[in-house]
Amino acid sequence: MTHPHTHAVPDPATPELYPDTFPPDRFPQYRWTPPATLPAQAWTTETTHRDGQQGGLPLTAEQGVRIYDLMCAFTGTSGAVRQAEFFVYHPADRAMLQAAVERHASGAPVEPTTWIRATRRDADLVSALGVRETGMLASASDYHTFHKFTPGGRAQAATTYLDAVQAVLDAGLRPRLHLEDATRAPEAFLLPFVTAVQDLASRYGEAQRPKFRLCDTLGLGLPYETVEWPRSVPRLVQALRAAGVPPELMEFHPHNDTHLGVANCLAAVTAGCAVINGTLLGKGERTGNAPLEGVLLHLLGMGFMPDGSPDFHVLNDLAALYDTLGQGVPAQYPLFGRDAHRTRAGIHADGLNKFWPMYAPFDVPRLLGRPLELSLTRDSGLAGLVFLIHSHTGVTVPKGDARLQALHADLTRDFEAGRQTAVEWEEIAGRVHAWLPREVVPHS
Repeated sequence: MTHPHTHAVPDPATPELYPDTFPPDRFPQYRWTPPATLPAQAWTTETTHRDGQQGGLPLTAEQGVRIYDLMCAFTGTSGAVRQAEFFVYHPADRAMLQAAVERHASGAPVEPTTWIRATRRDADLVSALGVRETGMLASASDYHTFHKFTPGGRAQAATTYLDAVQAVLDAGLRPRLHLEDATRAPEAFLLPFVTAVQDLASRYGEAQRPKFRLCDTLGLGLPYETVEWPRSVPRLVQALRAAGVPPELMEFHPHNDTHLGVANCLAAVTAGCAVINGTLLGKGERTGNAPLEGVLLHLLGMGFMPDGSPDFHVLNDLAALYDTLGQGVPAQYPLFGRDAHRTRAGIHADGLNKFWPMYAPFDVPRLLGRPLELSLTRDSGLAGLVFLIHSHTGVTVPKGDARLQALHADLTRDFEAGRQTAVEWEEIAGRVHAWLPREVVPHS
């Protein structure tokens, strides 16, 4: 029976699932009018060996090389991650760097670069390490320039930085200026300094043309053009573009202290910044760096990297490595956390049984190499059992099956008796396998 007030609601013969926006074999796509400021290309650069370590990730040389190899396997031929930066101050860091330099020379897709403090002594240190580019710390806010130097002030800071830039240029390297704390930096320092660096480098040739990294060091940037300087990420990007910095020589490097890391990355790209710097799985100081897998999911949705996607399956190996270091990603970390694709509600399980895309943002097993999971609780119901059994065995047991109902009754009694923990597959697997036809090979 139809309610009399539903006459204006159309009832099509087939559902509207927006396949152009939510294609069955790709991440969700942007159906949009791209802004005129959008760069022709966009990609990412990696800082796990620098900012990840700085954030507490303990790496031996062997582990650091393994992470570099996983970055390369993830990237493949997609161009998704194009550079990775390394510390140079300790023997283990230099061993990681040397291995990366050798691999890159043999065809590995991720170019190794270095990071130094903006001093002439540090510039001399990297001149013979086999890299073509080095990042240089150039703190840009008065919070830093007035309190980091003796005597403090903008002029002293600029003089120190430019002297180091000169040394890097003289060594034949490309300088990459890390404009630390840019989202609290005065325009009167930032823009003249950017111009001074470009002027200094102008006689050294295109290969040494400087790069600039806008660092939202404390996660204070906002993704809105309507916000005043210095917190507006789009305005910062547009100011550097107006100062003559092309999209491909500009990077944005946020932290996630106020939950806006990825949003600010997307704002930077749409405003004209071609490069996002962060870490795979978001490792970094305090709340972490921009999680590049999340950024890249959206860049793919925008239509970048048309010739191929990075292999997101590889990040399962990276997550497993971090587990062995005691630095595993949180259980509910997006995309790659243990519970990122886990449901516990019976109504969700019932939806997954009937039409799994109902409760999945995309084809998670195909695109991430991770299963859609379910933990049984007092609310999971028979639908939860049906889904869990099917996901691990491929067998669909009808809700009316007496054995299924008996198992559900036993679990219900456990919960009613006070059980607080969820029931995972391993706890019921033996009992379920006893039901299965002998020819069924369990999935797990």
